[in-house]
Amino acid sequence: MQLPIRLSSLLLATALAATAHANTFRWARSADLSSWDVHAQNVGVNNTLHAAVYDTLIEYDSKTFKPEPSLATEWKRISPTQLRLSLRKGVTFSDGSAFTADDAKFSLERAKAKTSNFAVYAQGIDRVVKVDAHTIDIFSDVPNPVLLNQLTELRILSKAWAEKNNSTDPKDIKTQDEPFSHRNALGTGPFTLKSWAPDQRLVLVANPTWWGKGKYPVNVTEIVYTPIKSDATRTAALLSGELDFVIDPSLQDLARVRQTAGLKVLEGAENRTIFLGMDQFRTELPGSNVKGQNPLKDVRVRKALYQAIDINTIQRVVLRGLAQPTGAIIARQVNGWTPKADARWPYDPAAAQKLLTEAGYPQGFEVDFACSAGRYINDEQLCQAITVQWAKVGVKAKLRSLPFATYFPMIQRNEASIYLLGWGVPTFDAFYSLQSLIRSPGAGGDGNFNLGRYSNPQQDGLIERIKKETDSKTRNELIEKALLQDHESISHIPLYNQVIPWATTTKVTVPHRADNRIDWRLLKIN
Repeated sequence: MQLPIRLSSLLLATALAATAHANTFRWARSADLSSWDVHAQNVGVNNTLHAAVYDTLIEYDSKTFKPEPSLATEWKRISPTQLRLSLRKGVTFSDGSAFTADDAKFSLERAKAKTSNFAVYAQGIDRVVKVDAHTIDIFSDVPNPVLLNQLTELRILSKAWAEKNNSTDPKDIKTQDEPFSHRNALGTGPFTLKSWAPDQRLVLVANPTWWGKGKYPVNVTEIVYTPIKSDATRTAALLSGELDFVIDPSLQDLARVRQTAGLKVLEGAENRTIFLGMDQFRTELPGSNVKGQNPLKDVRVRKALYQAIDINTIQRVVLRGLAQPTGAIIARQVNGWTPKADARWPYDPAAAQKLLTEAGYPQGFEVDFACSAGRYINDEQLCQAITVQWAKVGVKAKLRSLPFATYFPMIQRNEASIYLLGWGVPTFDAFYSLQSLIRSPGAGGDGNFNLGRYSNPQQDGLIERIKKETDSKTRNELIEKALLQDHESISHIPLYNQVIPWATTTKVTVPHRADNRIDWRLLKIN
């Protein structure tokens, strides 16, 4: 529900008065998380907040993004398909129960469940074996060159807690079912969940038994998170001192933030690519005036839609320069990116109209176009601009914008003909994107976000080779080949890589990260 600015500010002020003390961190973004279940939905909003409560076995260094110890203190390769991890001793969950190998084994296996959205991170994990109370072996079905990176996304929960509360399987995000793990949390991380009123307010408090206490500089004792859809309301709350941090400030307000004493803007390129997906599966698109066939199955139509988009104007006008136009589905920080693979098809409305005519649609056609509202920077304005540009070549896109909470389950049910999606790469390796977005949909995380259900056996074979190739030179050559093939087949329409600004008070110290996440271990209030 969208609140008037004055009312929303009043609610923020009331919340502040009720909870504020010396080290309270008050922050906001446009969307709320959809579930506290750590394996239910793989989206940035959830992953950022989950990281405050749930630890992983391996974490990233916030500057270098090299894997470093977390719940696992060390690891070694026993063989090309066997990784042994030594687990940190003396760690407890926030209820006082001990963290052991049983919890690590259970959590990694839970990530592979049918209802999990995190199976892509468990790719290559054939089985997990408990060696002793503080040691596990992870066996891969084939050599896995990115297993350590994948483990940075698999959060550890208590096996006993999940079994006691009938939450051994992850919540199915496509349904309204609510297991105990949906609204409750128990982790080993720096904070614990105190309360959550969906779409209103979330409160976390410092975990007094966190194993990282004294090891990391975090000094925050309470986190108050408020999802605020309105750009103007979020900015007003920051300017008035009701918020300390906004992770997604509106672009038009950045100059004002920079000019305001006590505020600052942190910015940098994100490893997230914004693109359009297209239904290439159904024989007829719902709501289209084309009957008996699906225009999006024709590569000429997909190329026409691509070449009708003036990305440079969008970058300048809609995104105010905070974007890197791209021709690939991976950003520049991701292993496997090359300038050759990043080349775009040129903006050319005349060529687009010619392609549509060749495909049998000289007058264009009508098509459903779904867009998120408030998930990415100026996403609604972006989709509106694309709709106008497509209309110039005869494609009448029927735009519908939905809030985050309903948009993602909808596109995951394959209910959109054309959809907007932003894809970050937590593993910082191209395999994650190729496996999730381009590989034919199947079991075990293959094509789990290939929501247009594009299928190309040649690409599938390449991706399978990339999955298990351990020679980095050969592997990167295979990645480039796959990206160049995707350039020709246009499985998706890549748009740009996001450049992310954060707006914050000067009293907050936190490193800006390329994955657009807060590192809770390093957050300080001065």
